Amino acid sequence: MSIKPHHTPYLKVCGMADADSLQAVAALQPDFLGFIFYPQSKRYVGGRLPAAAVRALPAAIRRVGVFVDEQPAAVLDNVQEYGLDVVQLHGQESADVCLALRMTGVAVIKAFAVGEEFDFTRLEPYVGCVDYFLFDAAGAQPGGNGTAFRWELLQGYTLPVPYFLAGGIGPEHAVALPGLSLPGLFALDLNSRFETAPGVKDAGQLGRFFRALNPKNQESYTDGL
Repeated sequence: MSIKPHHTPYLKVCGMADADSLQAVAALQPDFLGFIFYPQSKRYVGGRLPAAAVRALPAAIRRVGVFVDEQPAAVLDNVQEYGLDVVQLHGQESADVCLALRMTGVAVIKAFAVGEEFDFTRLEPYVGCVDYFLFDAAGAQPGGNGTAFRWELLQGYTLPVPYFLAGGIGPEHAVALPGLSLPGLFALDLNSRFETAPGVKDAGQLGRFFRALNPKNQESYTDGL
């Protein structure tokens, strides 16, 4: 999957698990929408969101399936059923597993939890095996903990793999984010800080965040109604 970079980060809204909320957020035209296929998550799509609703999304919105140490065959079954463009691996998946999935034609994001410090040499085996990294705050759950890590840890990032920034990004960050000098930053991943309930997003709040982040394209971001 190839996307040309632009002057502001791309936007991903993750943890979608409600059909009405999905339609409202899709109207905002985010670049990515994420769906969690991890049964222990409060935002698990199983039994909540029909595959047809995901497949019916506009082609310009890339569908991301989030998995945690799932068998590759099961990942690919969900890719097929839900029409996923990207898989996001949030567990202990090896570089070989990432490469095998990528070779099927689906793009791969490999997530890493970041604490007070982070050893970037851990990423080197994955270079060439994934399309993107994702950096999230370490917490009790593999993701969606609603907390941020010290983003300045990424200021020395030198690897050739672009990344998604996740973890505790909320409405109050809209002004500061465009001014960040983070080499390799590709997209922002928004989740729990924009919810009215797990898996149910506040489209109005997201629309305001999108407009504040990219005021030149305000006409693209309605309130999702």
